[in-house]
Amino acid sequence: MQEKENKLKVGAYWASSCGGCDVALLGLHERILDLLEGADIAFWPAATDFKYEDLKSYKRNELDITFFNGGIRTSENEEIAKLLREKTDLLVAYGSCAHQGGIPGLANMSDKSTVFDTVYRDNPSTYNPEGTVPLERSEFNGGELELPAFNERVKNLEGVVKVDYTVPGCPPPPELTQNFLDLILNDDLPPRGSVVAGEKTVCDECNREWNKKSIDEFHRPQEIEIDLEKCLLDQGIICMGPVTRSGCDASCPEMNLPCKGCFGPPSKVDDQGAEMLNSLASILQIGEEGKALESEENVLANLPDPIGTFYSFSLANSIFGGKVEDGGNNERK
Repeated sequence: MQEKENKLKVGAYWASSCGGCDVALLGLHERILDLLEGADIAFWPAATDFKYEDLKSYKRNELDITFFNGGIRTSENEEIAKLLREKTDLLVAYGSCAHQGGIPGLANMSDKSTVFDTVYRDNPSTYNPEGTVPLERSEFNGGELELPAFNERVKNLEGVVKVDYTVPGCPPPPELTQNFLDLILNDDLPPRGSVVAGEKTVCDECNREWNKKSIDEFHRPQEIEIDLEKCLLDQGIICMGPVTRSGCDASCPEMNLPCKGCFGPPSKVDDQGAEMLNSLASILQIGEEGKALESEENVLANLPDPIGTFYSFSLANSIFGGKVEDGGNNERK
């Protein structure tokens, strides 16, 4: 590809996440050179020495496209998300945390004070006899220190600003990112609002044999000897494939691991976990007539960590958003 005279201005930002999505961008290896031939890095604090003041100096929509990874956990995350929305023409939710809230969203099952107690006071590996926790403002040596506010709930990027495109995954696989970059460089992007992945489910990509068997017991993958050819659900292992968007080539089931749902739900599914429970209801072997409810409860009682199982990546964007007794997430869009 010939170097363009008017290069695109590209940004990337890391909010509340593990950093794997930034690594995934670098993991493109020589393909990132194709991007650099047609674009300049205008803001990427994790990889280059950019400051927030640099971002603030840009005009509205001066950045052509920004890859935003991570959920919105702090006031800083929210502030920069809104600033990037102002400065960027195309804002991309890159990865599961920006898309659905991701693993950090599981903290919505606890309130802010419980999170702080767990991390700073009640953790057996933490020595903190005075019970000190971070404060938004504190004085030290005659000066004042300020930290971002720790929000009560984790939100996905769409819960704060409008998102133009979503590239899902934890992290997005290289092929998916490469395909998206090709769409950018060839000026062939789909309509705004698109999730740039498959339209079907992981099951449609999976090569395992599904016999639609009824099951009467659930197992963790390490508890049984898994048949490499048979559907994991047929073997009583919870696999989120039926309610997860395609585009990963069923990479986890191909490696003998159940799908955890990191691509989020297909377009016609609103709540990934609720839809999965609905799917399981059709394959549960509920036993004798008249004792269906009791039998179903017995089967479901074997499920370890239901929230972590059905909402590993999507709790922050689910119907209830967190602890039901707290009223859920009334701000969900």
